[in-house]
Amino acid sequence: MKTDKNSIIGFVLLGGLFLLYFWYTGQQQSAILKIKQQEEDSLAKVAATKLKSLDTQAARIDSLKRDSAIRTTAAGSFTTAAIGTEQTIVVDNQVMTAVFTNKGAQIKRITLKKYKNGAGNPVVLANNNNVSYAINTAQGQSTTSETLFFTPAPIEKTADNSQIIRFSIDGANGQKITHEYTIKPDGYLIDWKLLMNGADKLLTNNTLNLSWNVATSQLERTATYERQVSNICFSEGNSFDYISSKKERTFEAAVQWVSVVQQFFNNTLIAGKGFSTGNINWERSTDTSSNLASAKANFQMKVDAAAINIPFQFYIGPSDYNILKKQAPEMEKIVNLGRDMYSFVRPINKYIIMNVFNFFSGFITNYGWVILLLTLFIRLVTAPLTYSSYLSGAKMKALRPELDVLKKKLGDDQQGFAMEQMKLFREAGVNPLGGCIPAILQIPIFFALYSFFNSNIALRGQSFLWSNDLSSYDSIVNFSFSIPALGNHISLFTITAVITSFLISIYNMSMTPTQDNPALKYMPYIFPFMLLFIFNGLPSALTWYYTVSNTITLLLQFVIQNYIIDHNKILLKIDQKRKAPKSKSKWQERYEQMMEAQKKVQDLKDKTNKNK
Repeated sequence: MKTDKNSIIGFVLLGGLFLLYFWYTGQQQSAILKIKQQEEDSLAKVAATKLKSLDTQAARIDSLKRDSAIRTTAAGSFTTAAIGTEQTIVVDNQVMTAVFTNKGAQIKRITLKKYKNGAGNPVVLANNNNVSYAINTAQGQSTTSETLFFTPAPIEKTADNSQIIRFSIDGANGQKITHEYTIKPDGYLIDWKLLMNGADKLLTNNTLNLSWNVATSQLERTATYERQVSNICFSEGNSFDYISSKKERTFEAAVQWVSVVQQFFNNTLIAGKGFSTGNINWERSTDTSSNLASAKANFQMKVDAAAINIPFQFYIGPSDYNILKKQAPEMEKIVNLGRDMYSFVRPINKYIIMNVFNFFSGFITNYGWVILLLTLFIRLVTAPLTYSSYLSGAKMKALRPELDVLKKKLGDDQQGFAMEQMKLFREAGVNPLGGCIPAILQIPIFFALYSFFNSNIALRGQSFLWSNDLSSYDSIVNFSFSIPALGNHISLFTITAVITSFLISIYNMSMTPTQDNPALKYMPYIFPFMLLFIFNGLPSALTWYYTVSNTITLLLQFVIQNYIIDHNKILLKIDQKRKAPKSKSKWQERYEQMMEAQKKVQDLKDKTNKNK
């Protein structure tokens, strides 16, 4: 067959169209198959998820069933108490709201009505408080009280407006356990009676093994400082003691009470008959969260009857000295008025500072002014020593011209100058250490007030001038970062205390002989600068006291030096003293002997060096 050129071109084009058609059709089929595969995968994934959810739910149900079976088995004759629903009972009095739970028949939470935390919300305590004990429920079976659901009875009110709530569980063998709580109308103390029928069968070896776990959380402005002052206090053998940094304590004598203490609040378990033995593990949190510390305690108590009635008490409230004193023997020592190396200030706080503070606060409502009056009282009591100090300073100032002559005469002979200076002071009747007495006296007073202001809950939340809380530092500048040794803020009361200390240092330098020793020469200026770092994180009550005390010091110095001390009379007395017969004290004799010995040694060294 004869084909022309046009026919060949037509066949080629027709073939190309067929190929294009087949390629396009294939691409569409691939896309359709891909979409279909995705749909099938999605449906499979959904089905797998549903199956997994069903499996998880089934596993959870199985786990609950197994847990329920285990608890039921462990409950033994108290089977009816093994499974239940948690119920809470709320009891109010004038100072707190107590929430009890039927699970374990214990305190679940205490909210204090008169106190706010650092965020301005009501203070909540015992939020992580758990108390339980082990009981035998059947042959070879035991459980703890915290796993059982008790049956609550209606709240009962007594004639004195106390409220009583009872929780109980009954065993199949006539055994019965009852927790009876009594809440008085105006106190933080909760009486707890543990009653058992069949205690000889319920308790192994007639011993109650009680476990008490407590975890505390931040209530004050900063968790770091509150964590630092948290500790465990207790009465062992009717004697107060405490642990702070130590993490474990095994009690060797009967324990009357144990308290988990925060800065201004505490959670205390009091045993009416005392625990015979026990131990406690105590640990502060090391993270930066609001958690402070946790305590795990185990106590043992012997019982001697089948039916027992064991009295306990919980004190969950403020660490107020006057309130704690009424709860249990030595519980007021929870308030840290001076311990360990600072225990010497406790009598000062207990018998002087606290009584004077309470006297002034009895008719003045603003605690800032109370602190001012307390400061005036302290300065009035120490006034005779202060006057003696200023008089000694005035005498030394009067002797300055003679000391300058001696300095010029002896030149670099420091030991010779010291000996001649001592002779001059002795002739004039001047005690060079007389000006140090008030400064030395300030040391115990400062540490006493440091302990008092840090632990006095009456100052908590009390505002004065620009300070919102006298129990904590005041802040006028806050940083987004922390400066080592200073913190993340600047306290204005700290600045006023530093400035007044600096002014006192300048005044004292003008009253003392010229000092060539660089260390001693610049110390009066270095000390106020150091106070900036020491005081910046302290309670504003303390820095306010220091400011007032320094201001009084400056005023007294001005008045005494310009209107009370007569410098002409001082010179006359010095002259009379020089003419009077001299008698050396043993201290002066020993000091002069020491200086003479040192001078001989120095002269020998100088002679040896000269010969070389």
